[in-house]
Amino acid sequence: MLFAAIIGGIVGAISLLGIFIFGFYMSQCRKLSNRDSETGSSNPSAVVEMKKGSTTQLGPRQFRIEELEQATRDFDESNLIGCGTFGLVYKGMLCDGTIVAIKRRNGYPRQEFIEEVAYLSAICHRNLVTLVGYCQERGFQMLVYEYLPNDSMCSHLYESKTKLEFKQRISIAIGAAKGLCHLHGLQPPVVHGNFKTANVLVDENFIAKVADAGILKLLDKIEQHNYSFGSTSFNAFKDPELEEVNILNEMSDVYSFGIFILELISGKEANNKEAFGSNDTIFHWVQEHLSLNDLIDHRLVGNFTAEGMRDVMKLMIKCISFPEKERPKMENVAMELDQILEMEITRTTVMGEGTATVTLGSKLFTN
Repeated sequence: MLFAAIIGGIVGAISLLGIFIFGFYMSQCRKLSNRDSETGSSNPSAVVEMKKGSTTQLGPRQFRIEELEQATRDFDESNLIGCGTFGLVYKGMLCDGTIVAIKRRNGYPRQEFIEEVAYLSAICHRNLVTLVGYCQERGFQMLVYEYLPNDSMCSHLYESKTKLEFKQRISIAIGAAKGLCHLHGLQPPVVHGNFKTANVLVDENFIAKVADAGILKLLDKIEQHNYSFGSTSFNAFKDPELEEVNILNEMSDVYSFGIFILELISGKEANNKEAFGSNDTIFHWVQEHLSLNDLIDHRLVGNFTAEGMRDVMKLMIKCISFPEKERPKMENVAMELDQILEMEITRTTVMGEGTATVTLGSKLFTN
């Protein structure tokens, strides 16, 4: 009896301890209930404000300039990998061995910069490049991002020997679409405003991640200047309707995504007027070339079906249609791309690929 009583007491104690642990776990889960179940991302509006003197830092990591100088060997030119909207981009290795991309521009410390970085760093999704931290010292403003080893899609499309098959290109488009879809689904929605092929990066497995999300808004805040329309040079990714409306919205991103699909199909740079041979709108150029065989990237010959290519082109045309109300939402674009890829896999499994030429013609505009 005594032994049974002891055992019973132990079991009871363990049960109480289990209840306590479970209760603590559930309370923590409730605190994190704003996390996206699929992506593990946080609602940016739920970012806790960083207080001065606090020993626990929430939000993005604040780097010292000495750390970033060491990571880039004093920002040596050998580590310079590009120049983007925010400024020069350097590849660096932190003390713990993490490889990062560091974007640097001239700028003095601003509280608005910290607040916007905190907001953007909380937007996490597997198809968005993660903003790790920032630095504001010695007359510089810097953003520290995760580094993707395979560069942007530009390096794989324009005059490259990289042979990306049709299904792989659709998969990359799906990843980019889901990244934009996540931004548009936030409250309030985040409009990228500068989506283009150069801002679609790929990792070692060619998983697409959208870069520079929210950068235009950040620059607008800290400079009180509208960077969205600052460039006077030709930009094929810029929605022509912005010339009249002058207000960025989700449909502007959809138009830019349509141009991205065009580049995936053609392998040509949309900003290269010689490549597309027209000073007219991209939409009209596409209309004129649908029935020709010079629209499709020659590297794709033999690894797509006519039905699959037709469906992608139809979607591309819907994305760049006028007026903007005719365009689909990014959510629908992502879903349609998923369906196209699924059907293309099914068709090529059953009857093989091997489609050398496709004559589509103007019938695409009648459906």
